[in-house]
Amino acid sequence: MALLGTGRRRALALPVGLALTASLGFLPTAAATAAPAGETSAPAVSAAPGPKLSYVVNVKSGAQTAKDVKKAIARAGGSIVIAYDKIGVIVVHSQNPAFAPTIRKAKGVVSAGATRTAPLQAATDNATDSSRPLTAEEARSAARRAEAGEDPLEPLQWSLPAIKADQAHKKTLGSKKVTVAVIDTGVDDTHPDLTANFDRNASANCVSGKPVTTEGSWRPAAGESDHGTHVAGTIAAAKNGIGVTGVAPGVKVSGIKVSTTAGFFYTEAVVCGFVWAADKGVEVTNNSYYVDPWLFACKNDPDQKALVEAVQRATRYAESKGAVNVAAAGNDGLDLSAQELTDETSPNDTTPGTRYINPKQCLDIPTQLPGVVTTSALGAKGLKASYSNYGNGVVDISAPGGDRTAYQKPDAPATDGRILSTTVGGKYVYKGGTSMASPHVAGVVALIKSKHPKASPAAVKAMLHAQSDDTACTNPYDIDGDGTIDAVCEGKKTKNGFYGTGVADALDAVRR
Repeated sequence: MALLGTGRRRALALPVGLALTASLGFLPTAAATAAPAGETSAPAVSAAPGPKLSYVVNVKSGAQTAKDVKKAIARAGGSIVIAYDKIGVIVVHSQNPAFAPTIRKAKGVVSAGATRTAPLQAATDNATDSSRPLTAEEARSAARRAEAGEDPLEPLQWSLPAIKADQAHKKTLGSKKVTVAVIDTGVDDTHPDLTANFDRNASANCVSGKPVTTEGSWRPAAGESDHGTHVAGTIAAAKNGIGVTGVAPGVKVSGIKVSTTAGFFYTEAVVCGFVWAADKGVEVTNNSYYVDPWLFACKNDPDQKALVEAVQRATRYAESKGAVNVAAAGNDGLDLSAQELTDETSPNDTTPGTRYINPKQCLDIPTQLPGVVTTSALGAKGLKASYSNYGNGVVDISAPGGDRTAYQKPDAPATDGRILSTTVGGKYVYKGGTSMASPHVAGVVALIKSKHPKASPAAVKAMLHAQSDDTACTNPYDIDGDGTIDAVCEGKKTKNGFYGTGVADALDAVRR
């Protein structure tokens, strides 16, 4: 079966947009870039210098231990970019080819490894995605069909009634005291559907591993991906008589940019994103990506083990501070509960090779980390999307992410099987992927948190699963109708590999 395509982000969409006419009220926006972050200098080492790489060094708890490790880092030829002492993760740059094995021997170091295989600023992203811009005629037609109380493009948003968000909005739009952090490629907060709900205080640029908060640093620069902007609109596009409506249009969103210009999500940036969100008190994080350069980071490899450890410390810290972390399951059509998987894309920042991996040792992070809500994608007919990863005991919940219209066509007046949301420049595009499913769940979590502001992350997740709509396995699953079974669902109606505990339910989130 031909998939929609695979991308490093959890979307299957190339950032393309259409500027709508001024009479429809959509305005152009500007983008900004982040200032570079500094780092401390390191002494020269006797080894011949190699390419400059970034590392994470994970240390045991204790102030003296951290102090001693920092001295060892300097002796090994490392420059500390930032030390997250609260979780024991230190971000380091070094040109010493032996830095990682050397620092692993230092007392107090739990693990350490390079976060990339390409030199700093040298990686390029060759991923290709598919998307379609909204046409002016579609916009006009939808506006004519919009009912009282609906935003003009809402008739094209089949995903809202799929999770009963349209009914939930009659009861509440969510609380502005709740913020969902979009840890992604950046968010264009000047979009007319996002500006009223944007939380600047909880926004930053974390690409270097060190937060930068200059105005607009969280926005995608010209030519960079609109992925995070699309995700933000799905969560909280305002119900304001303009464009689309988010799942929780009354809550706040922040933008935490963790993707390089080339489109890579490296460990140090992701750690920074979670820590920043946690320290700003956000209630939910959305994570529609995997951590580069490994599709699966293997704990039996010393470098990759360090990446898993660093991100896991960051997600646990965010949850300890009150955040529910929601993530996309991935777009490779893989059974993540299988005994063995083939990875032909890693490392994706240099030259990938073929690996046969054990899913118990090798994890797709952050989505497979303990405590993270793993979200699979549905198409417009409520079936697992053709591309969506799955796995009994791995997938926690499901939500609309879109699919090929030929596979799962939405009911009229919607015409496209993908998800319509915001993009840069005041525009709107369709995208499909588990990237689009995850923010639907993040929006529902935000509605739960709005109704139960004192509930712990564990309690919120329990409500999310209890309120989801049980969905039985789809077997046989021949999504393209070619006579070949494309995937096998295992489990019961109440919990299975395609849909987890079921489809997220926004209405139950606000009435219970």
